[in-house]
Amino acid sequence: MNHLNSMEPGPRPVTPPGPDVSRRSGRAHKAILAATRELVAEVGYQRLTIEGIASAAGVGKQTIYRWWRSKAAILFDAVLDANSQEDGSVELPNTGDVEADLRLVLRESVAAMVDPDNDRLQRAITAEIQTDLAVAGELVRRLLRPQLDATQARIAAGIRDGQVDGSVDPGMVAELLFGPVFHRWLLRTGDLDDAFADGVLDLVLTGIRPR
Repeated sequence: MNHLNSMEPGPRPVTPPGPDVSRRSGRAHKAILAATRELVAEVGYQRLTIEGIASAAGVGKQTIYRWWRSKAAILFDAVLDANSQEDGSVELPNTGDVEADLRLVLRESVAAMVDPDNDRLQRAITAEIQTDLAVAGELVRRLLRPQLDATQARIAAGIRDGQVDGSVDPGMVAELLFGPVFHRWLLRTGDLDDAFADGVLDLVLTGIRPR
């Protein structure tokens, strides 16, 4: 008998798992967005470069170009990431009191716009969308429109509850609420605070309460 052939096979060597590419890509993606925000705050958008982002994030330029076509596109995703709206979902509170809910939303919007960490980032993307129509379209679709639609839905619920007059256009009311806030932030025409947000809401409510 051939004893070599009759021997039971030994345990196979365990192959160590390879690197988790998806996890590594996720870390690199987050690092690039974080580096973009930090550099915009430090040097401004005009001096922001792909090379600088790559160096700060610890990745190669080709990694960045694999995901984004321009620094404007990176900036846009950095804004979305900062606002925790990557999936575009927005949900407004519904406590049953439309005035209280809209007041909370407006105040939170004001706080986000004047936050020093966000202000320069938001101004950079606002300037960029004046010439980059592709980024402008994405900004509306993924950031502004979800907020307006959610506000419109809350106002429509207020109509159903008898707290808002049935003749009003919920979409127009949503624009009336956020328009003055954005105008004051963009042009720096005065203080942007809770008092201003409350004043805007009170004026709008005067026009939309049931007659």
